[in-house]
Amino acid sequence: MPLPLLALALAAFAIGTSEFVIMGLLPDLSRDLHVSIPSAGLLVSGYAMGVVIGAPILAIATARLPRRAALLGLIGCYALGNLLCAVAPGYGLLMAARILTALCHGAFFGIGSIVAADLVPPSRRGQAIAIMFSGLTLANVLGVPAGTALGQAAGWRAAFWCVVGIAAAATAAIAWAVPRLPRPLAVGLLREFRAVGKPQVVLAMLISVVSSASLFSVFTYIAPMLEGVSLLSPHAVSWLLLLFGVGITAGNFLGGRLADWRLMPGVAGVQVALIATLALLTLSVHAAVPVACTLLLWGVLSFAVATPLQMRVVDAAPEAPNLVATLNQGAFNLGNAAGAWLGGLAIGAGVRYGALPWLGAALSGVALGLTGLAMALERGRGVV
Repeated sequence: MPLPLLALALAAFAIGTSEFVIMGLLPDLSRDLHVSIPSAGLLVSGYAMGVVIGAPILAIATARLPRRAALLGLIGCYALGNLLCAVAPGYGLLMAARILTALCHGAFFGIGSIVAADLVPPSRRGQAIAIMFSGLTLANVLGVPAGTALGQAAGWRAAFWCVVGIAAAATAAIAWAVPRLPRPLAVGLLREFRAVGKPQVVLAMLISVVSSASLFSVFTYIAPMLEGVSLLSPHAVSWLLLLFGVGITAGNFLGGRLADWRLMPGVAGVQVALIATLALLTLSVHAAVPVACTLLLWGVLSFAVATPLQMRVVDAAPEAPNLVATLNQGAFNLGNAAGAWLGGLAIGAGVRYGALPWLGAALSGVALGLTGLAMALERGRGVV
């Protein structure tokens, strides 16, 4: 495993920890900053929208920079943003600092995935991207629980100080381990945006949005589902969420293998399996052991499409890899927000928590249809 990939994974670990640790610290933030829980929750929504908005802006701003320099600037800015979070005296500055960090998120993963793929032979590009993304998945298994425990014990600011340290270490690791790479070829902005409009690029990003929406339409409400339907204690729910995190870590590496083997057929197969798994969840949610097994399988499958779809957009638009790779990260985050919104609408309309996985299954069905359309276009007319 090349050291440069580990350096990128460490940066991804810092980003993932910072992104998600705040969810476990909302009550502490609410009390300390004297705001309501829903207002504190906007810090999560603000971050997600910052990724969506910042992705194209930062992609254009860094398009002509050497990729190693761009990565160093982005992770350095991420460390600064978390430093501002740690010292923020009030809600307003904390929100501004969260948005600053979010602006760097999509561009870092977009450029980082290209760098990771360039560091290995073509037959292992998917696995290289998966190694970088493993930092993000491990953040959910290790970083977020540890950061939440630290924040609850020593104050929420301590969690952000910890992220600052990890991001600083990642900056040093990238500076030391990632080699200087050739400057990207100069391509006009108009040509880059034309590449974004290619049918296969648009379809891949739509699949990213809908796949992410499928996950978050259910996962956003997983705690009340497990407590209210499975009748599990909050402590047991924490263990099942850890199990889900183990699943997405395994699924990330599975996705890397699929991307290097048969990319789009692999994505289609995962979507079929997701539909079946989410349908099964509506039955298994009523008992502890079956729901635990289903959550593990769901975790594996839900993240197995991330790396293949990231590779797909870059392969479909080789003349604008930075832009499309970064925009695809924004697409995933747009799906996060859309899925949570759709799940909330369903619950507000009277859908029971135990039936919510049917919404996720329906969205996976849409993703499967889009995948089939992309494959048909490629086979039938050679549209790229």
